[in-house]
Amino acid sequence: MMVASLKMVLVEVCKKVTTASKNALERLPIQIHSHAADASHAVAVKIAALIRERASQNRQCVLGLATGSTPVGIYNELVRMHQEEGLSLANVVTFNLDEYFPMQPDELQSYVRFMREHFFDRCDIPEDQWNVPDGTLPVESVAEYCLQYEEKIKAVGGIDIQLLGIGRTGHIGFNEPGSGKESRTRMITLDRVTRTDAASDFFGQENVPRRALTMGVGTILEAKQIVILAFGEHKSDIIARAVEGEITPSIAASFLQDHPNTEVVLDEAASNSLTRCRSPWLLGPVQWEPLRVRKAVIWLARKLDKPILKLTDEDYNEAGLQDLLAEQGPAYQINIEIFRHLQTTITGWPGGKPDDRKQPGDRPQRNDHIFPKRILIFSPHPDDDVISMGGTLIRLVEQGHEVHVAYQTSGNIAVFDDDAIRFADFVAEFNRHFDVAPDRTTELETHIDEFLCNKKPGQVDSTEVQMIKTIIRRSEARTAGRCCGVPSEQLHFLDMPFYETGRVRKKPLSDADITMVADLMRQVRPHQIYAAGDLSDPHGTHRTCLNAVLKAWEQCDGDDWHAECDIWLYRGAWHEWSPHEIEMAVPLSPEEAERKRSAIFKHESQKDRALFPGPDMREFWKRAEDRNRETAILYDRLGLAEYEAIEGFVLWDRTRKLDRDV
Repeated sequence: MMVASLKMVLVEVCKKVTTASKNALERLPIQIHSHAADASHAVAVKIAALIRERASQNRQCVLGLATGSTPVGIYNELVRMHQEEGLSLANVVTFNLDEYFPMQPDELQSYVRFMREHFFDRCDIPEDQWNVPDGTLPVESVAEYCLQYEEKIKAVGGIDIQLLGIGRTGHIGFNEPGSGKESRTRMITLDRVTRTDAASDFFGQENVPRRALTMGVGTILEAKQIVILAFGEHKSDIIARAVEGEITPSIAASFLQDHPNTEVVLDEAASNSLTRCRSPWLLGPVQWEPLRVRKAVIWLARKLDKPILKLTDEDYNEAGLQDLLAEQGPAYQINIEIFRHLQTTITGWPGGKPDDRKQPGDRPQRNDHIFPKRILIFSPHPDDDVISMGGTLIRLVEQGHEVHVAYQTSGNIAVFDDDAIRFADFVAEFNRHFDVAPDRTTELETHIDEFLCNKKPGQVDSTEVQMIKTIIRRSEARTAGRCCGVPSEQLHFLDMPFYETGRVRKKPLSDADITMVADLMRQVRPHQIYAAGDLSDPHGTHRTCLNAVLKAWEQCDGDDWHAECDIWLYRGAWHEWSPHEIEMAVPLSPEEAERKRSAIFKHESQKDRALFPGPDMREFWKRAEDRNRETAILYDRLGLAEYEAIEGFVLWDRTRKLDRDV
């Protein structure tokens, strides 16, 4: 079995570039970096250079700043430079893009608070040089204030570098679809999609303000230099539309095509839908690596809706794949190689088949001589294991392996307050019935009731409420584990410290988190590890949890069990692996798919309506079921066997050292 590199595994093969480049379809210069951390570092270095240059000239440096998870890495790097390299930001003047309205500056969702926590309070920019739109104004004062905001920008000579993120609707700042190129700083009404995407920060869409103050497109375009950043697969489609599509008011970011000094800075995941990554052979000659050949052939088969073995020389030539045909043809030879590869990915024995059960023609799997195996499944939240690989988990148990599941975070912020009240009532009623600690029961019940009844949107739960919500999710995980056949003593609740803030925004990954994961690995001594490679999680928890697993894995390098262990990456909650990426495809029967659904249903607090659904409004069980079925349908259409559903996995490349965050 071919082992894919990290680049090939997690996103797609897009060569890392260190200078801006354009091709015939790209209407903006683009930098693609291997990881978001690399991209953030590069932009921070650029900003720091300008700050130092202006300081040497005794001039101010004017920065336009954005909020959200995307620019946080830049702020962290600038703070590091300030603290470790002596970078002074005393000559910096800042103007933020936007703010919710109404919004008090000390509220959890306030962009004033965000900027203070992530940047302003950690460096030496004088407070009178910060500018964030004021969400506390009376409505009748907003228009005049917006004019003054524009004048203040002009008074300091305009913005030198403007940082931008991009929303799912293509908005920059809060310039929603329909915003004109000449629009200025103003109050706007937020789009439904924008409010849905912000729902997690406000603990429910109903709590998201309907209005906001924002710089206009015209204001943004007056900046001397613009850097627009996007990280993650969930941004790839809108980036492609903004960069390769026509200029249109329906995608405000497309107006940047008219700016003389804009660059787009991406990680590889966000570049996935660009033609240079999606189908680079349409742009010119490429190197025909095995993964790219698989991608091209499957792309062609899907484009023509033909099984792989029915593709012809004419099909390749007419679709722009002449080079591939000339280099590796004829068509039948290419077809059979790709078909055989896909066929070898399909296995009903994800842990490997013991030698005494092999039949002639069975495909060998690594470490078949070890049976049964110890399996360690890392689940970022208490339900990701059954959502993303529930069928495979059940099969591993039934085939006799020792399966352990590690729930990396408590998931307590994703429990509705009503559920906490219901469980607190149950405990109080139970304790009264059995006369258990009546004084403490009454005290706890009163606290829960008073706290949650008076709780403000987005307010951090008290310690007692967080614990009740944690217990709810633990009990659901145990019930789902029993449904899959995993003994309770083989379920491990790590409650990693980075997560336990009580807020959507988490702490950075720490040595304590990594050590906790490494200790469990050393305790279990697994032959197989499964981890979430689902980097489209909009809240970032999956990405952080994968980092913890990979860094702990490196920490264990040299342990005697390490050489015999493989890491498989699963997906399902947000995206699925594409068939050209899949290295192990585990088919599910109708009965197994039904049992997987039952296990997911045990997570009752996430059923019917999850607190943080992200942009996909389907329930998690429905997302997973649809994606598993779609993968099976795709395999069938490519000419392979027809199954009810398929769970796909990719093998982590053990030869690659992890140098930065994934």
